[in-house]
Amino acid sequence: MQPASGRPPASPHPRITAPGRELRSLGFGDDPIARPLTYPGRLPPGSGLLVDGCFLGLHADHRSPAPRSADQAARTGRWMLDTSAVAPHAFGGPEIPLDDALRSCGRPLMADRRPILAVGSNGSPAQIVRKLAGRARVVVPMTYARVDGLVAGASAHVSRPGYVPAAPVLEPGASTELVVLWLDDEQLAAVDATEPNYHRTRLPASASASLPGLGRLRACDLYVGRHGCLVDQSGAPIRLAGQQELLARLLATSPGLSTLTGARTPEEFVARTRSEPGLRDAVRRLWRRERRVLVQPELPAGPTATP
Repeated sequence: MQPASGRPPASPHPRITAPGRELRSLGFGDDPIARPLTYPGRLPPGSGLLVDGCFLGLHADHRSPAPRSADQAARTGRWMLDTSAVAPHAFGGPEIPLDDALRSCGRPLMADRRPILAVGSNGSPAQIVRKLAGRARVVVPMTYARVDGLVAGASAHVSRPGYVPAAPVLEPGASTELVVLWLDDEQLAAVDATEPNYHRTRLPASASASLPGLGRLRACDLYVGRHGCLVDQSGAPIRLAGQQELLARLLATSPGLSTLTGARTPEEFVARTRSEPGLRDAVRRLWRRERRVLVQPELPAGPTATP
């Protein structure tokens, strides 16, 4: 029932505002879907909570006795959130436990969330806002993890926006830092729906992800490319780079790619492939003919999707 004024009742969980912590104020306004040459997007400077278009800093709480594993530490809410930029009536800051903030937003707590390793643009706050828009409220903890035995490579396909996206690549001895998204069931379904060229699976045993100060995550998912990853002329997997650099390298080392797309620059490549689905498919077939594609059995890709 609406109040006598005719206005709908106020939400018990209003949107959070944090002056100066909005994505655009922090320089995170552009997402790779809208601006393909910015792929994989700008990553956050540290762990945080992405909430209603704002990004609030987050750090591990070492004051209480440590649980036996990083999974338990993360899921029992051993995180403290900087809420100094948020109005006191919203969270009661200036620093509160992360679970208290999630509860105030009416969203599932850390114990009910799934850790997803973000290998490409899913580590970009702007991209996550874009993907969840209209599907789920944007209240997503994003924590950095040290990842051993796996790096971000380049998927052997072209996305609909016209960029060559990331794909995980197993590489013994390698170490990197990647973002872990902690998604609730509604958010996970929404992100799954944006990944037609990927298959979500468990991080293989040959790789590991550890939360700084908390230890190793025993279970973590990631999206594996259905089309394999790109390799260079020597057969070595190509590491993910900024899209301008990656496309320039691919055009320079594959005369067939330039001929097929008619592109001489990254800008021309994006403009032509994003407007022609058949061309994107032809590029994928070209890379297979040129033997520029690697499929790793330890990363099960599932059935091949149509680009």
